[in-house]
Amino acid sequence: MIEVLVVDDDTRVARVNAAYVEKVPGFHVAGEAHDAAQALRQVEALPRLDLVLMDHYLPDGTGLAVVREMRRRGHQTDVIMVTAARDVTTVQAAMRHGALQYLVKPFAFAGLRAKLEAYAELRRTLDGGGEAEQAQVDRIFGALSAPSEPGLPKGHSPTTAELVRQALMKAEGALSAQEIAERTGVSRQTAQRYLKLLERTGRARLTLKYGDAGRPEHRYLWATRG
Repeated sequence: MIEVLVVDDDTRVARVNAAYVEKVPGFHVAGEAHDAAQALRQVEALPRLDLVLMDHYLPDGTGLAVVREMRRRGHQTDVIMVTAARDVTTVQAAMRHGALQYLVKPFAFAGLRAKLEAYAELRRTLDGGGEAEQAQVDRIFGALSAPSEPGLPKGHSPTTAELVRQALMKAEGALSAQEIAERTGVSRQTAQRYLKLLERTGRARLTLKYGDAGRPEHRYLWATRG
């Protein structure tokens, strides 16, 4: 199993990302951390650690600062940046500090799965050891080029999709399309359309609430809850 440390300042997002990791065969979450100091303690304390999913914006520093300190202490654990930071300076710095992948938030399970599967392929390619011919070198570098997360269907807005996703992910329980609409400022019809998309892609679960009369109310729950 590939042992993974999930670092994110938002505890709910960390739990979601950890659940995503556990869904990918061959990966196991060894721990979670929610600030830079805790991340470094986990790196030091975990008996085995192969990969860190590193957020950049942490309450007591940055993910890149954590990576720099890890390297200074001699930890060569692999790192995949998983962050909303998308400025070129940060991306470039991540490359220079040895991050193998860079996944920009927001993303669906498919996006993270692609990165993790590419990482697993890289490890398999490197397991043979010895010297590498050009073809093997190409395979090693090619393993890092995971495909991007599939785009939204035509007519869907990434901004609206993220609003609905965040509202559902932060909810304590199942929500109706009307409740999502009130929390995001979109129309009920728009909320319903994006909720159905989340359900089709496996990121939300549909539940039915039966009243005294009439049709049951459709309510949606983030897939990693309950």
